[in-house]
Amino acid sequence: MALQIGSTAPDFEAQTTEGKIKFHDWIGDSWALLFSHPKDFTPVCTTELGALARLKPEFDKRGVKLMGLSVDAVDNHTKWSEDIKETQGAAPNYPMIGDTDYNVSKLYDMLPAAISGDPAKRTAADNLTVRNVFIIGPDKKIKLILVYPMTTGRNFQEILRVIDSLQLTAKHRVATPADWKQGEDVIIAGSVSDDEAKTIYPDGWKAPKPYLRVVPQPK
Repeated sequence: MALQIGSTAPDFEAQTTEGKIKFHDWIGDSWALLFSHPKDFTPVCTTELGALARLKPEFDKRGVKLMGLSVDAVDNHTKWSEDIKETQGAAPNYPMIGDTDYNVSKLYDMLPAAISGDPAKRTAADNLTVRNVFIIGPDKKIKLILVYPMTTGRNFQEILRVIDSLQLTAKHRVATPADWKQGEDVIIAGSVSDDEAKTIYPDGWKAPKPYLRVVPQPK
């Protein structure tokens, strides 16, 4: 069965640029962002890895650990990091998995189970489905899945916005409206009755429709 939001993120052991890890142990009580790319030394991914390195303090503030993946070997990742630093101004400052046996790519439905052989002989086009983002909560459940085409770079500001929403809605019984940003009004979750809402929000709420109850973002 394909992974879905709410599925338990598959656990695995892997070699990374920061040593061997066991994924669930590595996450611990944090949130995690697992993102993949189809091949080292590819142009779009070069810009993405640099952008994520520059943004790492923003993820740190939110308690989110970063983990990258490619089917290429860890040694290749290390060499590629030099190019990323030279061209993007920052080298990856988070671990990168060398998924040379395709184990993680298959566990996360990014490559077909039948894939085998030398990853060095595969092109980026062979691995084009490995352009994914998974946000995983401290409960090890998948909270978000994004899959990008090879020609479109990922929007990490949007990913930070989603994390802000996920963390807020995990703590409070609210939902966030379209284009919501940190500090803006939110919607009382449909699972909260009006009677419950009166105790949670004694100052009341705006309700242009009975099912659309708008309140300031909870602190």
